[in-house]
Amino acid sequence: MAKRPKTAAAANRQAATTTPAEKALLKRRVRKYVAYGVVALIALGAGWGAMVYNRLYAGIPDLPETAELWESGRESSIEFLDLEGNVLSIRGPRYGRAVYIEELPAHVSQAFIAAEDKRFYEHDGADTQAMARAAWSNFSSGRTVSGASTITQQLVKNLILDSRQTLSRKAQEVRLARQLEERLTKAEILELYLNRVYFGARAYGLGAATEVYFDKPPAELTLAESSLLATLPKAPSRLALTGEGLAQAKNRQAYVLSEMVDAGFITQEEADAAREEEVILAEQEDYDPQLGYVLDHATETLRTTIPGAPGDLVVTLTIDPEKQAAVQAALAARIAEDGPQLQASQVGAIVMAANGAVIAMVGGADYEVSPFNRATQAKRQPGSAFKPFVYAAALQSGLDPYDVRFDEPYSVGDWTPQNYTKGAYLGPVTVSESLAKSLNTVAAQLGQEVTEDQIIAAARRFGIMSDMRPLPSIALGSQEVTLWELTRAYGAFMLQGKRLDPYLIARIETSRGDLLYERPEYEPAQVLNAQDARDMNAMLARVIVEGTGTAAKLPGWTIAGKTGTSQDWRDAWFIGYSSSYVAGVWVGNDDDTAMKEVTGGGFPASLWSDVMILTHEGERRRGLAGAEGIGKLSDEAERRIAYYRTLSSAFRDIGPSQYASTARE
Repeated sequence: MAKRPKTAAAANRQAATTTPAEKALLKRRVRKYVAYGVVALIALGAGWGAMVYNRLYAGIPDLPETAELWESGRESSIEFLDLEGNVLSIRGPRYGRAVYIEELPAHVSQAFIAAEDKRFYEHDGADTQAMARAAWSNFSSGRTVSGASTITQQLVKNLILDSRQTLSRKAQEVRLARQLEERLTKAEILELYLNRVYFGARAYGLGAATEVYFDKPPAELTLAESSLLATLPKAPSRLALTGEGLAQAKNRQAYVLSEMVDAGFITQEEADAAREEEVILAEQEDYDPQLGYVLDHATETLRTTIPGAPGDLVVTLTIDPEKQAAVQAALAARIAEDGPQLQASQVGAIVMAANGAVIAMVGGADYEVSPFNRATQAKRQPGSAFKPFVYAAALQSGLDPYDVRFDEPYSVGDWTPQNYTKGAYLGPVTVSESLAKSLNTVAAQLGQEVTEDQIIAAARRFGIMSDMRPLPSIALGSQEVTLWELTRAYGAFMLQGKRLDPYLIARIETSRGDLLYERPEYEPAQVLNAQDARDMNAMLARVIVEGTGTAAKLPGWTIAGKTGTSQDWRDAWFIGYSSSYVAGVWVGNDDDTAMKEVTGGGFPASLWSDVMILTHEGERRRGLAGAEGIGKLSDEAERRIAYYRTLSSAFRDIGPSQYASTARE
């Protein structure tokens, strides 16, 4: 091994004596070490880059399908409309109907582009120039003073990513925004943005915002209104046009109009005019809280009609808002005025049209105090209001309204029914009279003649679905039902034997206008012979004319119905109908305590009259089949009918030979 030179001169002398081969070897070694160093640096750089990449994009979600972007991130929301398209109420955020670019004036989309993303048509989803300017502004000031999110990035941030303010989330936002631009056109992205952006006041999307703030469709927006709405996505809660936010929104509107001028969208004269224009804001909607009974029932029905329905729905109801409000107010006033002295604290009512549409529903005296729905949820004993189904079953078995039965003491085993007038009996009466006077003894006899099973079968056909047991007392309404199903079942008499199928929901759509459900038209089932139905109408009309229901009056209309009172006056009912509507009223207490001798022919019949007078306002009078022209029979006439019917039955029961023998004697 050569010795290392001790001085620089010695080193120079040694180098001078180094051979070319040694020099070449040295160069190869140097190049090798440099290459190793470069590779190492590249590897370190790649590793560091991979680490950074993983940290930036770890957990980045896949870009959803386009249809999912319309739905993603939505809270559950239901907009309830009446049949005229008027908003009854909204539960959850307001999303409004879908808006399409081609249906809007040009200045609408231009206002949002000027306010949020002036280079919208130039970038690929993320504006590199804007990001560079924002980074320099923020670096220079030492704090965040500028952002650079494009409209596409805002979509990604609001619909796909969470709200964290981190470098990783920003990187993912940029990447997904560029992917979205590869999938959708600029028009589609802008359309999606306008339908999903938040405008404050619980309004999401341009369609909802224009309804809330201006009470008009988006296609009718002026330049002044459009530029004012375009200020809101920046700070929707602070700038909301309701309350104190309006002044700040007007200040930012000047900036939006200026940017529209710079972009060449409008002229300076147009901007000045829009800035000076007085924008008229719509009155904020104040929905009736008492409508909650209707909305709760509609929501429950919705879940069973369309299981797993999307989060944003537009549901059209059959409720007539004017009649609903009038009926609710009338019942609340009466229960407040008369209820305390009668020891009755609650009321339930429902009105159904002849086509099954639910026109009004009152579930209680005050929804805000108690949302429990006494019209649809409460099961109570109907008392004599159940008797029409006993009589209908008897008619189906061949009974005639003027057949005779005896009002006299009667027992079935240990059960001995009593009339309301205890201890007083009328003797022979026609079946029609027994229903008009609500004689329990005759109803119990008929129940045994047709059997409990036949009564239950008849009630089922008419629409009573509650559990019923074949006990003798079923003839007197001892088993619990809801007001909804009892009222519905009376509809079969009104419709000459066709079952009434009530419905509250007419149509269900998404906010994009996709139809999910529409109530079909169909021929209802015939559940009672038409002649038997007419006979029932005649008998139930007698209840109003001369029986227990004389307090139920509807001037100018022929009506029919029945009273009902449960044991110890715990429940009092009146169910009745005209040719146009069937309605039911229940009065009682939630804790099942007794009222002060309230019967169905008293307070409930009077309330029913109030309800039906309000419901029939403006209706054209029509006759009730079978009940037209019915008049009050005198007691003597009723006795003659009963006598001759009894005599006829007696002769019919004996054979012809016996009759001849008797005649000869």
